[in-house]
Amino acid sequence: MYMGFLMSEPKSSTCTRLSEVMGISHDSVNRFLLREAYEPKDLFNEASRLLNLVGGTLNVDDSTLDKPYSQHMELVGHFWSGKHHRVVKGLNLITLYYSDPQGRSLPVNYRVYDKAEGKTKNDYFLDMLEDVLAWGLQPAFMTGDSWYSCVGNLKTVRNHRMGFLFAVESNRRVSTEKGSWVQVQKLDIPADGLRVWLREFGEVKLFRTQLKDQLRHYVVFLPNADAYDTFQQADFQTLHDQHWQIEQYHRMIKQVCHIEKFQVRGNVPIRNHIFAALCSYVHLQQMQFVDIISNAYQWQRDLYTDAVAAFVSRFMQGKQHLNPQFQAAVNA
Repeated sequence: MYMGFLMSEPKSSTCTRLSEVMGISHDSVNRFLLREAYEPKDLFNEASRLLNLVGGTLNVDDSTLDKPYSQHMELVGHFWSGKHHRVVKGLNLITLYYSDPQGRSLPVNYRVYDKAEGKTKNDYFLDMLEDVLAWGLQPAFMTGDSWYSCVGNLKTVRNHRMGFLFAVESNRRVSTEKGSWVQVQKLDIPADGLRVWLREFGEVKLFRTQLKDQLRHYVVFLPNADAYDTFQQADFQTLHDQHWQIEQYHRMIKQVCHIEKFQVRGNVPIRNHIFAALCSYVHLQQMQFVDIISNAYQWQRDLYTDAVAAFVSRFMQGKQHLNPQFQAAVNA
């Protein structure tokens, strides 16, 4: 019930509103959020039955859930927002998002950043990676942005015999010849990439992309060194497209699953709300996998079509005198 409510209520995703819509007690909704103890493994169990767990691409990224007016709400802090391009007040959600070889993509693990735990985003990433591997996921590649491309993370992924694509900052140093280090921004990088030695890590292939006026750099590691010669621009683009699918996921959980729209304050109800929103996303994607819906945004828009049409029809009654008196209305 709570998941369906999050997917369909356009504005006020509160306990009071759900009680009004479904004719239940407000306290029963509140008790549900306070009582349950959903874990990231529960999300994995929902997603894994829809996915091929072998040979896909695993992506790590985080997103800030805006809470600019929150007062005395647990887990809220100040985090960098890619949407606002500045530090904002909110919650930070870190996700492992998996795309399988058949093209189906779902979140498989997550964490809500909690300063009380004394961990960094990189600590959460390593914890989540160990989790999903222990749960049976066998990805072929790992991708992530520059925040997660520290040497320790790269070596950990390599030790699990996975390839990877990670963004790196423009001042990251590489070597094209022994004993000489240069920032990646100063290199002439061909479209099919450049084999370099990443400082403190080892051999990788370096690629450059341009988004509007911004240059971005990525390093690709392949477990089989002989494969670098055949890994070209088209292969990089395929991996890069999978990497960016997590941005679509972030947008949908905010716009369709209303993950930001809650008014509970405690740690437990906040986590249960977030789990419900992520689980809603999984089931929306499942509806797309089996062609029940073609697009989640269109599906949400269609929810209100009949209600809007019925209201307009009723509203029109008795107002014909407002129509033009000397010219017929035209249905263009």
